[in-house]
Amino acid sequence: MRYFVTFGLLLLLVFACGTPQQTLEVSEREKEMFNAKEQDTVTIASENPENEWEIIIIEPGFNFWLQSIAKPRDYYSQQFLEARNRFWTVEWNNRVLNSRENRNLYLWPIDYNPSIDYGYEVNYKLYNYLVYFQRKYNQRLGGYIPRI
Repeated sequence: MRYFVTFGLLLLLVFACGTPQQTLEVSEREKEMFNAKEQDTVTIASENPENEWEIIIIEPGFNFWLQSIAKPRDYYSQQFLEARNRFWTVEWNNRVLNSRENRNLYLWPIDYNPSIDYGYEVNYKLYNYLVYFQRKYNQRLGGYIPRI
């Protein structure tokens, strides 16, 4: 009986010391965009003709969100965007490979190579998609709270 009480107190202590999950404040306008049903496509294409590739994002509401809610271009430095994209795409890819739940959210890996200079526009759109994704689906790709 004494061990049961000690275990119960230890378990209570563990739960009491846990860090609270920080919730995001999402505006009503942003929620409306998250509930959009109309197809919305954003294409991110290579700016360098020697290195041809593209990312196509088909996410209802994202393009409108990008134009009206996201911070404007040049708000963040390219170095900031690259750092966040590098961090978040690693976690994204881990979830693609290992996620047993939310399988329908993480369908394809993001091939983001930090040694390639993708340019500002690509990093800006990828960063904002990852922010949009986390806010819309209440996901955390680790470390940083996705704020706008």
